[in-house]
Amino acid sequence: MPSETIETDSHTLVTIACLSDNYAFLLQDKATGKVALIDVPEAAPIASELSARGWTLSQIWLTHHHPDHIQGVAELTEQYPAPLYGAAADAHRLPNLDTALIDGDTFALGETPVHVIDVSGHTLGHIALYTPTAKAAFTADSLMALGCGRLFEGTPAQMYESLAKMANWPDDTLICSGHEYTASNAKFALTVDPDNMALRTRARDIDKARAADRFTVPSLMSLERATNPFLRAKNSDHFAEIRAQKDRF
Repeated sequence: MPSETIETDSHTLVTIACLSDNYAFLLQDKATGKVALIDVPEAAPIASELSARGWTLSQIWLTHHHPDHIQGVAELTEQYPAPLYGAAADAHRLPNLDTALIDGDTFALGETPVHVIDVSGHTLGHIALYTPTAKAAFTADSLMALGCGRLFEGTPAQMYESLAKMANWPDDTLICSGHEYTASNAKFALTVDPDNMALRTRARDIDKARAADRFTVPSLMSLERATNPFLRAKNSDHFAEIRAQKDRF
């Protein structure tokens, strides 16, 4: 399945499968028709989705510098030019930014306010983009469905702090993370929290979804709070212990 769509009165959210297990996202502000693309793993499936919908791009938001999140930018923007938004701290590793963002910044997609949050840990300079009116947060490889990104550059304390910044988002916030890792994350989570009935139910639902070739991303914040072992860590030391276990899993 190349894409899945969630419609609300005010927004359209499209999840697009890219590469072997990446996701990109399109967010349309219906009041103005403005469209943002979040991360560009590869150009072709995104261009196909834009063409099928007759959409143009208003903005491109980049969460971090890893190639599987930005390598399609040059090709896609030849056909769909749009200003690039990304972290000032990561600017030296990103395509040339039109708007360099820092923690606490806000900007708008049409009538949709967007809040910028530094969520360093997976990388230094990783950002999340939170849109309260769209009830969506684009977290890429920070907070993930039943997991969090491997700590390539940051420390456990940094990632724990980053997760804490996201921990109080409303239950109905859609967590738009960067990969289809949820089934393997569930297997690990069950080793950490085997008696969690919400987790056991979610794991079964994930298996059914994947067997039917359905996406498990985005996920609801309420589910992450109830089942994600990294979000449920008691403190940074506990988080570090769980992350080390996952790295060995």
